[in-house]
Amino acid sequence: MLTLVLPAIMMALAALTLMPLGASAASTPAAAKSSKVHFLWRSNTSNSAKVTPFAGSNLNYYGGAVQNGTATAYAIYWEPNHSVSSGYHSLINRYFGDVGSSGLYKNNTQYTDSSGRYPSNATFGGSWTDTASYPRSPLLDSDIQKEVSRAISANGWTASTNHIFFVFTQANENLCFDSSHSQCASNAFCAYHSYFGSHTIYAAMPYAASFSCNPGSSPNHDDADQTINVTSHEQMEAATDPLLNAWYDSSGSEIGDKCAWKFGSLNSSGGDVTWNGHSYIVQKEWDNHVTGCVLTGP
Repeated sequence: MLTLVLPAIMMALAALTLMPLGASAASTPAAAKSSKVHFLWRSNTSNSAKVTPFAGSNLNYYGGAVQNGTATAYAIYWEPNHSVSSGYHSLINRYFGDVGSSGLYKNNTQYTDSSGRYPSNATFGGSWTDTASYPRSPLLDSDIQKEVSRAISANGWTASTNHIFFVFTQANENLCFDSSHSQCASNAFCAYHSYFGSHTIYAAMPYAASFSCNPGSSPNHDDADQTINVTSHEQMEAATDPLLNAWYDSSGSEIGDKCAWKFGSLNSSGGDVTWNGHSYIVQKEWDNHVTGCVLTGP
């Protein structure tokens, strides 16, 4: 009998040893473990029911890293034909310069890692425009990952958990997650964030105005407004869940999912926030302290 019991005890002890820090607070939802990508679903598709599941439940911590301290965002504009609006680059770049000191980004400070560190600020590391031809249409996630690697190499940038690379594609260019074409900008999502390797964090950003991702207002009268909203969604989620194993609720929904397509009252410019004198329309984010969606927190 002892020979049967001892191996079972040893296996149980090994499982406890391998358990990630923080896992005792909550078990990992199967939906979050099944994929290394996290989509922002369009609000007008069959996935719309996934936009705010369990909206009344708080985020839980599952032991992973957050983008603690100051994170750096990089913009990669992959535009073979320069087919974007006139203010597209300048407005998105301006957003990246404004968001770090905002009340919206401050909301992330409540989401700590196992050492008590938290996302406190975000800076803009720079942009790069690539006019290389697209290898196929629609593009696939594998192409986005290769573009991130190309941009890192071309600019001398470095990958880390605290760096995120946003790949913006030009107007009317479809993007699908894989060759099945079942999850595409044209039929399912507005954007997504993920990682490859051990810590190369990236976000795939189709041209939002081409794919029914409209927040309903345009304070800067440019297509960039639609893209900025979904960029904000992905940036806040990457800050609090960069490797998809940190902060999300029991359904697998991250900080942005629980408030997707929920906005504040509009100002005279048509934005719901003003940062450094600049108006934007961005969705709210989840605040565990109030168990609800906010534009400023905690």
